[in-house]
Amino acid sequence: MSNQSYLILVVGPTAVGKTDLCLNLAKNFKTEIVSCDSRQFYREMNLGTAKPSSDELKQVPHHFINSLSIEEEYDVRKFESEALALLDELYEHHQVVIMTGGSGLFADAIVNGMDEMPEIAPEIRATIIQEYEQKGLAFLQEGVAKNDPEYFAIVDQKNPQRLMRALEIWRGTGKKFSSFRVKSKKERPFKVIKIGLERDREELYGRIDLRMDQMIATGLFDEADSLFGKRNLNALQTVGYSEIFGYLEGKYDKEEAIRLLKRNSRRYAKRQMTWFKKDESIKWFSPEKQAEILAYIQDQIA
Repeated sequence: MSNQSYLILVVGPTAVGKTDLCLNLAKNFKTEIVSCDSRQFYREMNLGTAKPSSDELKQVPHHFINSLSIEEEYDVRKFESEALALLDELYEHHQVVIMTGGSGLFADAIVNGMDEMPEIAPEIRATIIQEYEQKGLAFLQEGVAKNDPEYFAIVDQKNPQRLMRALEIWRGTGKKFSSFRVKSKKERPFKVIKIGLERDREELYGRIDLRMDQMIATGLFDEADSLFGKRNLNALQTVGYSEIFGYLEGKYDKEEAIRLLKRNSRRYAKRQMTWFKKDESIKWFSPEKQAEILAYIQDQIA
C-alpha cells in the first residue's frame, strides 16, 4: 500500500446499522472511529441519541462521543478544526481512519470544508432570537420554509439554531442561506471513500420504531425528565427529547409523546436520506453486505 491516507466515511439514516459496520471495519483495518454525529457529542444525552454501548466503545477507540457538555457552545466550524487536527494525529499511526454519523453538515465540513458566510449585523440576530422566544419554533420553521424551501427540505427542522441562522442570512442579505452553500471544495491530505447504508423504507421505519421502544424501556423518559430544567439549551432541541419535554409540560399525554417520538424519528431519517442522496460520490450498500463493502474499500485503496 502507498503512503496515501484514507478516510472511510460511513453515512446513512438513524437506525440503519452504521455502528455494527464501523466496528467491524475498524477491527479489520486496526484503526479508530471518529464520530461526526452532532447528537452524540454530549455526555448528558445517552439514550435519546443511540450512542454505541459502553461495550462497543471499549472494542475500538472512539472520538467525539461524550466529548462535550450540553452547556458548552459548539458548532460545525469548531468541529471541522478539531476533527482535522485529530485526523492529522491519527494518520501518524494509521493509514485508514473510519468516520461515521448521521449529521450530513458535520461530515461535509470534514470532506469539503465550510463555505464562507457573510457577516450579519448582530442586531438582526438579536431580533430573531427575541421573536423566537415570543413565537416559538413554528415561527422559525415557517420563515425558513417560505424564504428558503431548498434548505428547509434538508435542515433539522427541530433545531432552532440552524433555522435562526438561515433566517438571519435571508434578512441580512436578501439571499437564501442555501445560495451561500456553494461547496467550494477544499483540498484535504487524505482520500475519502464514501459508503452509504440504506434499507427498504418499511424495514428502516420498523427498526426506528423498535429502537424507540427499546429506548423507552431503558429509561428515555427518565433521562429527558432529568434534563427538563435545561430544555431550552440548543443541544436539547432535537428529536428524542423535545417530544418528551412537550409531554412533561402537559401539552399531551404519554401515548401521544411516544407517537410523536416515532413519527419525528422517521421524518428525521427521511431528511437524512434526502441530504445524503444528493452526493453522487457515495457508494450505497445494504448493511448486511459487509463482505461486499470491505471488498469495495480494499479495491479503492488498491
